Order: sequence, then structure tokens, then C-alpha cells
Amino acid sequence: MDEQRETLQRIVSTLANKNDEIHNFIDMLNHTIENVQINSSNAISELDEEFDGLYSVLDEMKGSMTNTIQQEEASKIQTLQDQLSQCNDALESSEELLELAVQSLDIKDPEEFLKTARQIKDRVTMASAFRISLKPKVSDSMSHLMVDFTLERRMLQAVKFLPVPKAPEIDLAACLVADNCITVAWRMPEEDSRVDHFILEYKKTNFDGLPRVKDEQRWELIDYIKATEYTLSGLKFDTKYMNLRVQACNKAVAGEYSDPVTLETKAFVFSLDSTSSHLNLKVEDTYVEWDPTGGKGQEKIKGKENKSSSTSSPKRTSISPRSSARGSRDRFIGESYTVLGDTAIESGQHYWEVRVQKDCKSYSVGVTYRNLGKFDQLGKTNSSWCIHINNWLQTTFSAKHNNKTKILDIPVPDRIGVYCDFDGGHLAFYNANSKELLYTFRTKFTQPLLPGFMIWCGGLTVNTGLQVPSPVKTLQKNENGLSGSTSSLNNIAYIT
Repeated sequence: MDEQRETLQRIVSTLANKNDEIHNFIDMLNHTIENVQINSSNAISELDEEFDGLYSVLDEMKGSMTNTIQQEEASKIQTLQDQLSQCNDALESSEELLELAVQSLDIKDPEEFLKTARQIKDRVTMASAFRISLKPKVSDSMSHLMVDFTLERRMLQAVKFLPVPKAPEIDLAACLVADNCITVAWRMPEEDSRVDHFILEYKKTNFDGLPRVKDEQRWELIDYIKATEYTLSGLKFDTKYMNLRVQACNKAVAGEYSDPVTLETKAFVFSLDSTSSHLNLKVEDTYVEWDPTGGKGQEKIKGKENKSSSTSSPKRTSISPRSSARGSRDRFIGESYTVLGDTAIESGQHYWEVRVQKDCKSYSVGVTYRNLGKFDQLGKTNSSWCIHINNWLQTTFSAKHNNKTKILDIPVPDRIGVYCDFDGGHLAFYNANSKELLYTFRTKFTQPLLPGFMIWCGGLTVNTGLQVPSPVKTLQKNENGLSGSTSSLNNIAYIT
């Protein structure tokens, strides 16, 4: 019966997941239909703009060339009219001389005839009719202003839609997620020399598989990538997965997106629990500050109402998810100026960092079981481990557990990294800048752990959503290899 019930529950879970996938695919299809309609309308609008621009250029060219022809026409007509005017004047003078010469033929007096003949001869010699050219100064041809658009017409008839680059293919095997960085590699399905650059888009999500159309996150864009590989760095992994896709672009147009890939982004994410923190601490999400007023007028915590319960980190406990870590315990009181994380660790390897204000007088960073009493201080019980910095009068740096203290004769960093390997029983503290090991506790954790912080006269900020840095992994691996020899590891405490 129990076996059949368990089988049926697996079937129900499988069907629910499949239905969820189909719903998402239906949303994607509807979204694609909408995009096809929108993009088609945009393409037609752009086509109209291109043709309108072409018409405008042709109209401008036609007007300019027509103006040139009209100017040539006016110039030629003016030249011919000037020549015509000169010819009319010459003709009028010539006709006058002709009439005078004809009349002179009737003169009977020889002396008068000779005198008149000499006058007519002199006037003929100077007459404009014998000095003007009887050839038009310009021709009537306008063939030099003719055009032939045969070649251009053929070119226009050959116009086609722009060649679109094919969709790149993301090489999933070459993609890498490490140190809060994601390296994405891709290739073109075939060589395309016209590809100018690539566009990489990514977005965070808590869903495996295809990107959700109705996902709250928006695509972030990295443009003008020249290579076929890109590394996104400095990311905060506060969701379970990352969707990525790539687009190839030539000089004119972008091609289709690649098939999206979903990469897992494992990291430990938590906030500070203001419901159980000491009233002298002002807590806001991942920041805590000493408040000497005793919490009077403490502002409402910002951002909590926007924190989705679905953003729980991989391999961390959902304490219903956080209610048992918050509401089931009393506030810290007395001199226990403590605040805990709101999410417990029950397995796996996790890492977070703490940055403390320079003028902070005293603070502790560590982990504890849930049973830390409201008067208890970190490191003073057998269920809590921490490093403690006291800047009052003089600076002391120490590791604490079960009310035992080990002084650390090393500089205090401004950023502290905390590495917790629950299954391996390691709690290590690092200089977050140099990744130098500060101190390591070794024990066997028997209960879920909560990040813990004590602050007095100052403030600190917790940075979560971080992966275990590669240098820390290397140091831990080397440390594990030397676990049998304690003499060379002075900053490692073995606690049973």
C-alpha cells in the first residue's frame, strides 16, 4: 500500500511538472504569436520608411536634374536670342545700303555718281552684315542631359530582404559556472564572414528548463561582443538558475536567438532575522547596526515583503521555510547583542562574506545551532563557533567555542569570508580579499546551523548569494589532505 502510494505520488509530481511545462510552452507560443504580429507590423513600417526615403531621394534628384535642364534651356535661348537680335540689326542696315545703292544707279552726273559710289563702298566695308557669323553659337541638342536608369532599375529589381545571420549554438559543455561568474561559449552553425558582433542576454530564474514568459525577471543585455565567448562576472546568485541566449548581428540586422540554455547557480542566500535580534540592533535585510536607543523608532524592515519564498538557495533548508528560525524563538536580550540568519544549513558547502565598519568596537562572526539562548553569546556555548574582534582600547582577534578562546596573532581584515562544510564538519574563516586562511574549526555538526553575528558600537553588512571561491576550494582540499598532521596547521582547531 505504502509502495503504491509512493509510486502514485511520483506520478502526480511528474504529471504536475509536465503540466507546468506545457502551460509555460503555451504561454511561449502565445507570446511568439504576439511578437510575430508586432514584428511584422514593425517590418512593414520600416519597409515603408525605406521606400519613402528612396522616393524622396528620387524626387530630389529629379528636381535637381530638371532644374539643370531648365537652366541649360534658358542659357541657350538667351544666346540664340542675342545672336538673332544682332542679325536683325545687321539685316536692317544691309537693306538700307541696298536701297541706297539701287537709287545711286540712276544718278546721271558722273562726279556725283562717283562720290556716292565711294560712300556706299565705305559703308559696305564697315557694315555689320559682313562681320557677323551666320552659324548658331549653340546647338539645339539636349542629348547631353539625358539619363538612362537601366542599370539602376536592374539594381532596384534585384533588391531583396537583408541576409539574416543564423542563430548561434551555445556550447553547453564549454560553459562554466564558478566564483560567481558565468562563462558562456557558442559557435555559428556555419562560417559567416558578415557577422560583425554578438549580443548575449541573460536573466535570473528559479525554474529549470525553458525560460518562463511570465517570469518576473527581465532579460539583461551585453552588446557588441566580438568573440564567441563571454564571462559574466561579479554576479550575485540569489536565484537557482540563469537563462542565457545569444544573437548574431551583421552590419545591418540581428539574427535569430540561439536556443536558450539554463545553468544552475548554486549559492547560499539568507537575510538577517530582525524578529529575534536584540533590540539594540537595527536590522535591515543584510545590514545590522548598533542602536543605543534600544530599538525605539526602529524602521520597518525594507525588502522583506518583496523577497519571494521561491528564491531559496540550492542545498539549504527551507525552515517552513523561515518561520521556525524567526517566530519560534525569543529576542536576544542582556549583553547578547546578537542577530541570526533566517535560513539554516543542513548539508553542503556554503560561503558568505562580512564587511564591518571601520569604527566598530566589537563584533563576532560565526554559526550556531538553533538552541542558542536569548542570554547566550556566540562562542561561549558548546553549540556556537565564531571569530571575535574587539577594538575597544586595543585590538584583539580570537577564535571562540564553548567559552574557550584562541588568540589569533594575525592582522584583522576589513572583509571576512565564512566557509561552512556541514557534511565535512569544517567551519573556516578567510581574509575575503586575499583568500588567506584565518582559522578553521573541525567538528561534527549534529544539528542545522544558522549564521550568527554579534555587533556592538558599529555596523556590518553580510554579502550572500556567493559561491565558494576557487582559492578557498583549493585551500580546503589541501587542508583535508593534511588533516592527519596538526603540527603544521596552527590555526586549525579539532573539536569533539
